[in-house]
Amino acid sequence: MTTIINEQLLDESTRRAQNSPRLRMNYNFHHSLDELCHRMLNAVEPGTDVPIHRHPTKDESFVILRGKIRLTTYNDDGSIIESVVLCQEDGVFGVDIPKGVWHKLESLESGSVIFECKEGPFVPHEIEGVLKV
Repeated sequence: MTTIINEQLLDESTRRAQNSPRLRMNYNFHHSLDELCHRMLNAVEPGTDVPIHRHPTKDESFVILRGKIRLTTYNDDGSIIESVVLCQEDGVFGVDIPKGVWHKLESLESGSVIFECKEGPFVPHEIEGVLKV
């Protein structure tokens, strides 16, 4: 059965994020953490804490569906490589992050939702720590 990505699904994902203590919520299209491709909506609200992290063996892509989200990438010493605001109205639709690159997401607007895709399966130890800046 197909899943339609529409305003209703974005609104429901946003409501769930707003009611979550973490102020973010995934809507997974993959059915198991063991699948080889993880596809999801990620609704993020201002104030959510997504620490600077990296995936040493997996690339990751984000496409903005609604709102504004800042994505910042970092060197190993904590200095900023690049900071970009994903926003459809500004014509900045997404980003592809190569494996091993430190990065952080920040929601700049309530109701922000991205489509996220990365390689599976999910293995907790594959997120290599948190970069201290």
